[in-house]
Amino acid sequence: DDSVLERHPLRRHGFTHLTLLHTRDRKLADTAPFALTLKAAKGVWFDGGRQWRLVDSYLNTRTHRELEALLDRGGVIAGSSAGATIQGSYLVRGAREGNTIMMAKGYEQGLGFLSFVAIDQHLIKRKRENDMLPVVALKPELLGLGLDEGTAVVVHGTKFDVVGVSKVAIYDANYGAGPDGKGYYFLSPGDCFDIAKRKQIACSN
Repeated sequence: DDSVLERHPLRRHGFTHLTLLHTRDRKLADTAPFALTLKAAKGVWFDGGRQWRLVDSYLNTRTHRELEALLDRGGVIAGSSAGATIQGSYLVRGAREGNTIMMAKGYEQGLGFLSFVAIDQHLIKRKRENDMLPVVALKPELLGLGLDEGTAVVVHGTKFDVVGVSKVAIYDANYGAGPDGKGYYFLSPGDCFDIAKRKQIACSN
């Protein structure tokens, strides 16, 4: 839909060559013609919505494999809201019944672009700071990331930089409780983090 693309925020940020790829039919998403656009793509943006729709449409399809291939050749995948959460290996708020359910049977697997990571969003704006705690308590192998609005992590390999206007919360079962008694801590724009080592690091530049 050309009108959707013309109004899309990416257009306002200077992106000129945009293609809309959308389906709710996983059989279609599993075909070569549908996924063909991704073979030449340099980047993909996932818009918001409901996580379960992205699971039903794309998980373990040819489209999913082409997205992984895009990353392998140095492309970029980004997204907002549900489009950010779907990129972790463990999916939170995936329930069809509503987005207040953190762990939903049948909708716990994300697209897995970040391994052993669960991503939440709208964190401070919607007062979700404590919602990830039971997830990492039950699944201590996971690193939980809570992204507030207007804030993102830019990932390179196993490290990321925090960019934007607010904060990112880190949830690590090994952290326990900080001096403030909370089971998580915040990173601010300009901070850097090593996912593999699960610790804040000095930024390289």
